[in-house]
Amino acid sequence: MVSKPGILITNGRIIDPCSGYDGNGDLLINNGTIVARETHIEKESLSDVIIVDAGGLIVCPGFIDLHCHLREPGFEYKETISTGTRAAARGGFTTLCSMPNTEPAIDNVAVVDYIRAKTVEDGVVRVWPIGCVTKGRKGYELSEMEELAIAGVVAFSDDGDPVWDSNIMRLALAYSKDLDLPISNHCQDHTLSKGGVMGEGSVSTRLGLPGIPAAAEEAMVARDIALAELTGGKLHVAHLSTAGSVALVREAKNRGLSITAEVCPHHLLLTDERVLTPYDDINGMSPNDSYDTSTKVYPPLRTSNDVRALIDGLNDGVIDCIATDHAPHDIASKQVTYEEASFGISVLETAVGSLCQLVYSGQLSLSTLIDRLTVGPAKVLGAQFDAYKSLEPNTAADLVLIDPDKEWTVDSELFVSKGRNTPLNGATLRGLVQMTIVDGEIVYQCPDVGGKE
Repeated sequence: MVSKPGILITNGRIIDPCSGYDGNGDLLINNGTIVARETHIEKESLSDVIIVDAGGLIVCPGFIDLHCHLREPGFEYKETISTGTRAAARGGFTTLCSMPNTEPAIDNVAVVDYIRAKTVEDGVVRVWPIGCVTKGRKGYELSEMEELAIAGVVAFSDDGDPVWDSNIMRLALAYSKDLDLPISNHCQDHTLSKGGVMGEGSVSTRLGLPGIPAAAEEAMVARDIALAELTGGKLHVAHLSTAGSVALVREAKNRGLSITAEVCPHHLLLTDERVLTPYDDINGMSPNDSYDTSTKVYPPLRTSNDVRALIDGLNDGVIDCIATDHAPHDIASKQVTYEEASFGISVLETAVGSLCQLVYSGQLSLSTLIDRLTVGPAKVLGAQFDAYKSLEPNTAADLVLIDPDKEWTVDSELFVSKGRNTPLNGATLRGLVQMTIVDGEIVYQCPDVGGKE
């Protein structure tokens, strides 16, 4: 086994919510492991190390994204494991959990093995597959969940579609308890949301677009909570978007139910008004045409009241983590009418910059933000992810360096991801990833950051 060169990161502000550490200091990495975290480490005593001056930068654990779409196998024209993991590294994500709406779907061991092999061959960050709840994601028959768990999936989901059959969901949650793996459900009652393309409300009415009512999400969240209580299963509610859903999860947690939930960056920052009037940046508006298909996402953007509730839930821990729901698409899927356009936003490369806006506006602390991108998702996924959520000595050297004051303008043409579909194109953001390290190796380095032997 070839040893990796050591890395000494100096002068950074180290924020490690898992251990409660927040202070200036140095980190020493050797053979993929953090071996020291101290106020000062004498570099003169070290040899064969890369020294990185992190002055003015935040140093924190690498982000864990428990909900993204890498599209491979089957839709490589939208994204591949190679392009998706490189986009992740650019965004500070060191671990990705890939959703199973591929072709073929991740409902058998062969597809799990393929994804793991492709990650070794082409990936630059960790990729853990999420297996299907039902065969082919069709909703009629449970997948071979135990076989998938043995093969290495870290959760189960039919994402892109809900597990619509209540009895199937009940059985899945019962199995999840035995397998100790969460069921992540895309909560949308299709009998309520069918035909809808954006959040139902005054904006959809003004634009003449069919809406998706908040009740479509909330009805299924309520059903799943009831089934989780019945079975004792491990329920994870994907991409909350409504105030009512936050209230349901809060009430369930107050009753002691073991339920977790996530929220996406776009649901924390944008409202349905963005469909009506595009932004020049996320602090102002421009008079461009409405019906920007880059805003079409599922679940849809909703009202400012919903956004406030989501931020409150993130702050008080009702919402455990932030997940990107990175959903890259080819140009042809978005350059059509709003009704015909595909749902989804490319998120990995803009997540940090957009979320930092919540910090600078005083709506979220930096420590809470980092916690919800590291400790939160690790908690959902279980003990095997404990090594990736902290910067304590003897943990995996997965970390990210961020310049919190760096202003930059989103230019989707420069994305590493194949998906250029973002409503933030042209926005000026503050906060930029400067370096990403996975297992002790530098996998991304912003051009203006230097290291020396």
